[in-house]
Amino acid sequence: MTYIKTSSPKPGVVLIELNRPEKRNALNNATLQGIAACLQDLEADAAVKAVVITGNTQCFAAGADLNELAQLDVVSIQQDQRPLLWKKIDEFSKPVIMAVNGYAFGAGFELALHGDMVLTGENAQFALPEIGLGMLPGAGGTQRLARLVGQQLTMRWAMTGEMISAQTALQHGMSSQVCPAGLTVQYALELAEKIAKQAPLAIRAIKQSLKSIHEVTLSQGLKLERQHFVWLAATQDRQEGINAFLEKRKPEFRGV
Repeated sequence: MTYIKTSSPKPGVVLIELNRPEKRNALNNATLQGIAACLQDLEADAAVKAVVITGNTQCFAAGADLNELAQLDVVSIQQDQRPLLWKKIDEFSKPVIMAVNGYAFGAGFELALHGDMVLTGENAQFALPEIGLGMLPGAGGTQRLARLVGQQLTMRWAMTGEMISAQTALQHGMSSQVCPAGLTVQYALELAEKIAKQAPLAIRAIKQSLKSIHEVTLSQGLKLERQHFVWLAATQDRQEGINAFLEKRKPEFRGV
């Protein structure tokens, strides 16, 4: 069974919709495999410039599939393919916008944290409820969230499982915009379309530079940023952007 749906509602933009409504889009292995495989295909498609991932108007993803987790013991957990699938999602080089409506709990929250940008509906609610099951978030929930909001709030939310509203998420830098719930995907697609019109190589360089900030020192980050700046000087798109500005016209970027 296919647990994701894909479409291309905007030029250069692909929409991935989680499709397990009867399970509130719980992320089983098949769903994660579908997302990872889809992103791998989109990585190789030069026509695709940005991706939006969403659930439905009531639920983004309500967590991991507990029926699958219940079957795993210590040995099988160590052999589980999920960490590899999460890694493949994280390594996608093009911009990913998460459009979150309704519940984003546990693994659903962690999926949202893998996005480069998050737009939320007014009805969005985040939580790390694993503590109530005697577990901790296992797909980067503590690490990614702490790098966004700090240790204090992450400790509180991971240790209590408290709900986090869309406004709280915006306030603490977990999202970039709160939208009317029925328009979240539309706003995300419009943002993705705006990004898709930019120079693809520059967009990729920006993503790589920003993804490194929690792994390198400031001086190393500045060096990496400068390396990207110098490298882009050799691209035709940079010259096209400058020429278009001087000639007072819109640039025509080709990704070269």
